[in-house]
Amino acid sequence: MKTTKQTTLLLVGVLLVGVAVGFWLGGADERDAHNGDTLQVAADQVTDWTCSMHLQIHRSEPGQCPICAMDLIRVAQADEGEPLGLRQLRLSPVARRLAAIQTAPVERRFAPVEMRLVGKIAVDETRVSYITAWVPGRIDRLYVDYTGVRVEKGEHMAYLYSPELLAAQEELIQALRVWVRMGDSGSASIGQSAQSMAASAREKLRLLGLTAEQIERIERERVVSEHLTIYAPVGGVVVEKHLSQGAYVQTGTPIYTIADFSWLWLELEAYESDLPWIHYGQEVEFTIEAHAGRVFKGRISFIDPVLDERTRTARVRVNVENASAALKPGMLVRAVVRARVAVDGRVMDPELAGKWISPMHPEIVRDAPGVCDICSMDLVRAEELGYMSLDEADGEMPLLVPAAALLLTGKRAVVYVAVAGKEGIFEGREVVLGPRAGDYYLVREGLREGDEVVVNGAFKIDSALQIRAQPSMMNPQGAGSASGGHSASMSDAWNKPADGLSISAVGIDSVFMAYFSIQQALSKDFLDGAHSGAREFVHQVGVVDTTVLESGVRRQWMQIAARMRVDAEAVHVAATVEQARRTFAGLSTALTEIARDFGVGGDSVYLFHCPMAFDNAGADWLQRAEDTENPYFGSQMYRCGSRLETFVAGADGQ
Repeated sequence: MKTTKQTTLLLVGVLLVGVAVGFWLGGADERDAHNGDTLQVAADQVTDWTCSMHLQIHRSEPGQCPICAMDLIRVAQADEGEPLGLRQLRLSPVARRLAAIQTAPVERRFAPVEMRLVGKIAVDETRVSYITAWVPGRIDRLYVDYTGVRVEKGEHMAYLYSPELLAAQEELIQALRVWVRMGDSGSASIGQSAQSMAASAREKLRLLGLTAEQIERIERERVVSEHLTIYAPVGGVVVEKHLSQGAYVQTGTPIYTIADFSWLWLELEAYESDLPWIHYGQEVEFTIEAHAGRVFKGRISFIDPVLDERTRTARVRVNVENASAALKPGMLVRAVVRARVAVDGRVMDPELAGKWISPMHPEIVRDAPGVCDICSMDLVRAEELGYMSLDEADGEMPLLVPAAALLLTGKRAVVYVAVAGKEGIFEGREVVLGPRAGDYYLVREGLREGDEVVVNGAFKIDSALQIRAQPSMMNPQGAGSASGGHSASMSDAWNKPADGLSISAVGIDSVFMAYFSIQQALSKDFLDGAHSGAREFVHQVGVVDTTVLESGVRRQWMQIAARMRVDAEAVHVAATVEQARRTFAGLSTALTEIARDFGVGGDSVYLFHCPMAFDNAGADWLQRAEDTENPYFGSQMYRCGSRLETFVAGADGQ
């Protein structure tokens, strides 16, 4: 519950906002407050007095609110020109400048989506080979005696002594001698039998690991070799040496592990909200610190079908060519995936439209059907992998509205549109939205191509309509529903006796999930992850369903939500991890208030404190895990901090 001091501050803040709105709406001049002058209202305007806390109260003269006894505030309403509609508002040029009103057109085009991901370079598991012992014996010499050495196919790797190999060589030599003797005797059947014995001995040596050249030398020289030289079956880098010189081995004992680094994997972590726009075969651009300014490219070859419930991310794997050997396993990368989204959420990629692609190796793209050069699998059309064809793209350009133009309540979305041909008049409209794609939403109903929507200052217009008790985002029915009670159609399940509410009913649990994404990213020093989490946090705060809340609770939520939006936006644009951590501290404070006043949803949440954060000033944060995961120090002091409080799952604030 709010304290008396906090409630007073809230009322004062709302009063000041109301005064400011009345100021810019009427275009009045403000004189020096020290001289005791008041706002001047033009003679052709009607003065209305209202309560900043109870917008349904309207008086023609100053006084006090009959509900809360606060002083009424003055609102200047223009009374010139044609009559306005119920959702319309006229602003003078001065008022538009003071409110910093900016508009942007609604356009019909593909929605550009840019997803920034982080990850690291890894070894391509399909290009890892093992050198093993084909016969029992003793390693008398290792020609490659440390890891990291690059070898070529056919280079000698080890020198093996094997009694079994000696016996097999002797069998071949004896079979050859018998063959020669029986051939001289003139008996064809005996000669064929001896020849068959020699062939069997030759095949046995091949199966024991001897090369054709080694077998030919034995046949030619008729001399048994005590040792077997083991050669590299493939080229690559020795990433592991399993034995030391002098070790005894059995059949199948691994000696070396060789990895081909000419192709590598890039393993990325994609947030849940980005997955609809990520597809097999998409091109990925990425950079590494070792080669600043150089952009590397690859194509997505795998998207993990299972989501990590702890981080809310899925693994995305990219095949990357590394012929120049500039990339090394373990390198951290920053990657960008770009997509163009159509009406139904499908991805349009001009480079893949109408093409044929390998289902296992996305780097193999052809203009016609065929087979993969690597795995010999049949190529498939890109459209079968979720891409649009050029013919489909021509008829499915989506209608886009900037995300900045929308005022979201959870169940409704409101935009303010500049009325065409009527200077300074803005109209509120409810719109039906499709999915969010980057900085845009796909529009299904409510707007037309060419409409000019307000992208800056929409909340100020909405506030002015609220003060007039006209339909707005927060008050869709106007004065009739601004009484402070619940909607008549609202289920009794939402009517709680105190200021609490069901957190899962309004969607605040999704706000917590986005917050935990930021906390996890900062605890792992991933700035891009914090950026993505902050973007999702702003979105989730905007879609919380406030229509089911009692008016006092709604004001309480909106007050805290405004602070959280500011802090989350600051995290989203932070240039360094340190900057993100400082604004994250304010975000944590605000969300802790939410946890105390509204509850935490489906799982228990823990409040932690780090006394050393910010030069020993200390800072709190929330997390799901019971063990400390410090977002203010990350890998430097991951376990620094202590648990202060536990918010029990399912318990709403009291």
